[in-house]
Amino acid sequence: MTLSPHTLRPPLPLPLPLPPTSNRRHHRPPPPPSRSRPRAVRRSELLAGDGMASHGSHPTLLEHMGRTGAPADLAVLVAHIQAACKRIAALVASPGNADLSRAKPAAAGAASAAGRDAPKPLDELSNEIILSSLQSSGKVAVVASEENDLPVWLCDDGPYVVVTDPLDGSRNIEVSIPTGTIFGIYDRLVELDQLPVEEKAQLNSLQSGSRLVAAGYVLYSSATIFCISFGAGTHGFTLDRSTGEFVLTHPSMQIPPRGQIYSVNDARYFDWPEGLKKYIDTIRQGKGQHPKKYSARYVCSLVADFHRTIIYGGVAMNPRDHLRLVYEANPLSFLAEQAGGRGSDGKTRILSIQPVKLHQRLPLFLGRMEDMLELESYGDVQQKVNPGYDV
Repeated sequence: MTLSPHTLRPPLPLPLPLPPTSNRRHHRPPPPPSRSRPRAVRRSELLAGDGMASHGSHPTLLEHMGRTGAPADLAVLVAHIQAACKRIAALVASPGNADLSRAKPAAAGAASAAGRDAPKPLDELSNEIILSSLQSSGKVAVVASEENDLPVWLCDDGPYVVVTDPLDGSRNIEVSIPTGTIFGIYDRLVELDQLPVEEKAQLNSLQSGSRLVAAGYVLYSSATIFCISFGAGTHGFTLDRSTGEFVLTHPSMQIPPRGQIYSVNDARYFDWPEGLKKYIDTIRQGKGQHPKKYSARYVCSLVADFHRTIIYGGVAMNPRDHLRLVYEANPLSFLAEQAGGRGSDGKTRILSIQPVKLHQRLPLFLGRMEDMLELESYGDVQQKVNPGYDV
């Protein structure tokens, strides 16, 4: 499926009526809006900031990177990631996405070698968009994706490694629930360059989250929001559909010290360990360290639940061994720490865990430090009983 950049062009605004005035007959109406196509912006202009729409005190994502002294190679890479995410945003919002979001029927007895969710056509399309964009950037040596069993080696001299979940929450698209893209960026381990391709691709992809150079997510919802950190705060950029640019709307995001929201699937309460039950029961009654009663808000879309947690505080969690360390837990934990929070598996800081396999799963708890320390103090919060569910 090929999307033209002009496919989703917003309708031209209607001219406003003339204001009541005594000299109305002398008023000259404004010229009709131009329907000519905008000139394509060259990569050199993109990186230099020339040809970008002016947003006053709201710089675009790439302007922000230029002002903070980001390396040119990283700016090129992020430019290609944001271009891919604009295409995915258009794909998610297109009228045909309901059919694309449905899982393909699996062959009898078929199972993924990695034990991952059954891929859906929209997942696969998003994965192809991301991989194609990363390859065309010329800045990525290897990419590890949730949709691929093994890392994909792109080029020998790419300075970066990218890990990604191209479209998290895709099962929600048919009912218009928010979805997202998650990614993390590492430096290529040049000391591994002499190893065979398969081996160096795997080892580059299994770096500890503490080595991340940058991480981000893109939320596809009523607005398309690109949140990213380069290790100096977490910043949010919203897609301005009139210009096609991500502009800074949430600078230096900080998770509130104490929220009143917890995000978890309460229907699994009876499968939870006693420590987690006790923690949830306590904060719901307002008897925890924070004296206010907590409310449940659960979207079942990781990016959406985490984004709300950054804005409103509290804890977003999945207590069972379900979420992936490499391309979900590590990038989101990096963003949480840069926003005053923490990612934990219920016992250990996520970014200190050394991955041992690409699709490694674990429990994930994300929130402000105060809430996370209180949660961890209950000890037994990791769900070991994990019965299968149809939904």
